[in-house]
Amino acid sequence: MTDGLSILFSGSPLDRADPVRTDPERLAALQAEGRFLRLDGLRPVVEQGRLGWDGLPGAAAEAVFLGLGPDGRGHFAVVTAGLAGALGPADAALWEALALLPPEEVAIYGTARSLLNWHARHRFCSCCGGPTGAAKGGWQRDCPACGTQHFPRTDPVTIMIVEHEGRLLLGRQPRFAAGMYTALAGFVEPGETVEEAVAREVFEEAGVRVRDVCYVTSQPWPFPSSLMIACHAHADDAAITVDATELEDARWFTREEVTAALGGGEGVPFLAPAPRAVARQLLNWWVRRGPA
Repeated sequence: MTDGLSILFSGSPLDRADPVRTDPERLAALQAEGRFLRLDGLRPVVEQGRLGWDGLPGAAAEAVFLGLGPDGRGHFAVVTAGLAGALGPADAALWEALALLPPEEVAIYGTARSLLNWHARHRFCSCCGGPTGAAKGGWQRDCPACGTQHFPRTDPVTIMIVEHEGRLLLGRQPRFAAGMYTALAGFVEPGETVEEAVAREVFEEAGVRVRDVCYVTSQPWPFPSSLMIACHAHADDAAITVDATELEDARWFTREEVTAALGGGEGVPFLAPAPRAVARQLLNWWVRRGPA
């Protein structure tokens, strides 16, 4: 159902090559001739419009195996101290750097960023408190004290547009730029389906009951490690009750208003989410789809 959507942080050209992760000899051989991602903290180093890469770092460095390039060469990223929580999505310099890269290299960076941030936040075992060490090419951390294995996590987040009689429900939070409205969103909680999470979040934030939830697309979001699950739903009642702890405002917008907002310029009815956001792609999808 993606209908040609361009999804940021997706489309990596690297083969993740899972069997390589459990082969220490193969990993060592790949590292010897491998490419190691250059980073400034968690920002990518961009050289002539491409990601910067280095040769083999010091032998003591923990390396994350990102995958094999089309030429069979190994691609890695190095775990360093002090990365946890660094440079969130509000970092303007990060987006300036990413704007210089082709989409497939943004995807490589996104994978590396999520993994490196996870390693930085899981230096110690959550079961016994002992120090952990990287394993399986950096896709696992093991605790030698109690034997617990830890794996990178992905946090599912629903992000949804709700339709009622040809209008879309969009909301805003106080931290947004003035006039910006976007799709509602929230984390999937334990014991929920995606459909149940969509219905709960919309009702909690805007007091609107929804039905017929359908999946549209998804987006990896490495801040630090979410998967945005984009959905569309219908409502039978347009009455809104805003939860002020979640939203500053929520309202319905016509197809003409959404189209105008996506076009930008002076006098738009609201500011649309940034092109990099999957919420923007949801709005594009809805406009292109036309009336149901």
